Amino acid sequence: MKVSRAQAEENRERILDNAAQLFRERGFDGIGLNDLMQAAGLTRGGFYGHFTSKDDLAAQATRRALEANREQWKKQTDRGLAAWVKAYLSDAHRDRIGAGCGLVALAGDAARGGPAVREVFADGVESLVATLQAQMPAGDAAGRREEALAMLSTLVGALLLSRAVGDTGLSRELRDAARKSVPAGGG
Repeated sequence: MKVSRAQAEENRERILDNAAQLFRERGFDGIGLNDLMQAAGLTRGGFYGHFTSKDDLAAQATRRALEANREQWKKQTDRGLAAWVKAYLSDAHRDRIGAGCGLVALAGDAARGGPAVREVFADGVESLVATLQAQMPAGDAAGRREEALAMLSTLVGALLLSRAVGDTGLSRELRDAARKSVPAGGG
């Protein structure tokens, strides 16, 4: 049975949304095509009508996850950088891996991924740095960029480590230290 162009596009969007979440939760190698397609309510047979390979899907799902982060960051930073830092380093964000920061969840996979995934990831980092850079205190562009890069590295690293340790006290200490070390963190 042939699906309409509109239905095919809707299916593709559903696959991308589900893959962006599931790749953040399980990693690129932690889920197969059958499970990805099943999560989207489709069969594996339709996969290659939308993507050339799982790597193609990984690159596009990474883009989707990082674009969602950028939109969320823009909304949060509109409330102020300190509020964004607090939300980014919150228990809720730490615990919501599938809906949380794609930089944290996908960095290891991107590092091992092919050129398309690394390119998408680099573009996402640049976009997120630009979002933070626009919020940095007055100064020259190079100084604001350096501050945004340092802040991003600190916060992503703190969230990554806080997710990786099994000790809730250590998890909180890592995030508290990061919050205190960034200019807008209130430390």
